Amino acid sequence: MRLPPHISADDLFGAGAIGLMDALDKFDPKKKVQFKTYAEFRIKGAMLDELRSLDWVSRSVRKKAAQIEKTYQVLEKKKGRSVEDEEVAQEMGLSLDDYYSRLNEAQGVFFLDIESMRTKFSQVPEEDLFDLIVDEKENHPFHLLSLEELKEVLTRAIEELAYKEKMVISLYYYEELTLKEIGEVLGYTESRICQIHTKAILKLRSKLKYYMKDFV
Repeated sequence: MRLPPHISADDLFGAGAIGLMDALDKFDPKKKVQFKTYAEFRIKGAMLDELRSLDWVSRSVRKKAAQIEKTYQVLEKKKGRSVEDEEVAQEMGLSLDDYYSRLNEAQGVFFLDIESMRTKFSQVPEEDLFDLIVDEKENHPFHLLSLEELKEVLTRAIEELAYKEKMVISLYYYEELTLKEIGEVLGYTESRICQIHTKAILKLRSKLKYYMKDFV
């Protein structure tokens, strides 16, 4: 898992070890799932449970992130270009410092919480929950075509980001540099790189929702 700099991975190792022991206890070799895959699911789930217990992302933070995302969508549609921080802050009625503060808060919103399926599928026995995410259609032609369409949409969305945002996305996800290393490359502080990364992700979420209408 890639974590923001203010969360230490060491803090999650204990929870992950518990998840591994849980996997050892509950793994059923009769099911058509490799132990490695099952263990990763249990370990990540245990870590996410630990993060939730720390109130890692509150409802108010998610609401603030959604407001920023919506503002990007409205402004960029209106202006037909990537918008600047000052424009977004002004549209939201915030000072630039308050806007950056909200970006910092929103850094933790982007985890995919697989374990939340426990709540959504509470009627399913816990030992059978993993079966729900096994993708038996992974190599189906229709699935592969949909995946290519999604890649096309994502590529288009990334191309419309501002230069600094594209650089951060490229260095972080493709070159796998840390946020601190990216800051050294681009000449910014690690905190500033975190803000740029958060902006880029919020913009991409907004753009994907808009573009995916063309593929529905």
